Amino acid sequence: MKRLLPLLPLMAALALAGCHKLAAKTTEAQTARAVRVVTVADMPITGALAASGDLVPREEAAVLPEVGGYRVSRVLVDVGDTVKKGQTLVTLDPALVQAQLAQAEAVAAQAQVQALQAADQANRVKDLDNAGVLSQEAIDQRRFQARAAQATANAQAAALKDLRTRISKLSVSAPVSGLVLERTVRPGDMSATASTTPWFRLARDSEIELAAQLSEDDLAKIRPGQHADVTLPSGAVVQGVVRLVSPQIDNATKLGVVRVHLPVGRDIRAGGFGRAVFNEVSGLALAAPETAIRYDADGASVMVVGPDNRVKHYPVQTGQRGGGYVQLIKGPPRGSHIVQNAAAFLLDGDLVKPTDAADPPGSFAAPGKVARK
Repeated sequence: MKRLLPLLPLMAALALAGCHKLAAKTTEAQTARAVRVVTVADMPITGALAASGDLVPREEAAVLPEVGGYRVSRVLVDVGDTVKKGQTLVTLDPALVQAQLAQAEAVAAQAQVQALQAADQANRVKDLDNAGVLSQEAIDQRRFQARAAQATANAQAAALKDLRTRISKLSVSAPVSGLVLERTVRPGDMSATASTTPWFRLARDSEIELAAQLSEDDLAKIRPGQHADVTLPSGAVVQGVVRLVSPQIDNATKLGVVRVHLPVGRDIRAGGFGRAVFNEVSGLALAAPETAIRYDADGASVMVVGPDNRVKHYPVQTGQRGGGYVQLIKGPPRGSHIVQNAAAFLLDGDLVKPTDAADPPGSFAAPGKVARK
């Protein structure tokens, strides 16, 4: 008994240390925060989808001279003007062609007179075949001369018509009605039919559209006739209508184009930048409740609950929203369990007590548990 007395303090210390360790373990488990968890899954989201793009003419028309070799005498319109179909935009100097026109008219008139004279000579020998008055060779020669004179008269008339057509083309007119976007011609320039640079570029009917670029997944959610709110560079917002959804995806950017028709207005300028918000867009997307997204200086993130019931910070990139859910463009993989309430004060490595979330749909479950039906 005396031998055991010195060992009693040591045994008591060991027992006390063991109690402290057990108490620590018990305290961590007991103080773990109870949280509701949800499962990251594909969900139907009805909300708005945003996309940006350039403001471009719906249809563009180019104006080029149809005759070459004439000097520009006057330019009648400038950039920003609205023109009508057939309106004269440029006049070319007619001095060179006016003298040619007078000469061509005289030559054509002379050829017509000669044709009439030859025809009269042919008519005189109309009934003298085999009559012995003239040789058959002389008769045939008069008839051939009449035909040749008429052919010459027709050729001169055609040349005169061509010259008059050229004169009419000295007035360069607008092929369509619309807004003048660009002008490159100046008084004194020489017209050239071989030029590939247009003198004017017109936006047909002054219509400007937004060519919004979307990913392949988002492109499938847009339909012609769908409405969109378009923000212009000035900050003004106008309502547009989807006119065309591109049938192809760019191989380099993997983006498709949606053409949004906009109302005609002076503040809508081609070449500008616009942002469209497509309303009532629906589709399946990897999503999480909006309450599960937390925002801080590093951006958006969620708290993922691991198999050991410890949480870990996971950065995400969000997309469209709707129905209380937000699309996760980048984030934890499908099937991950995340804390439903991002406002919970949790740090990496914290132990939690996960419980099933009561919100639909029935894909929600705590780690290691089966979702309630």
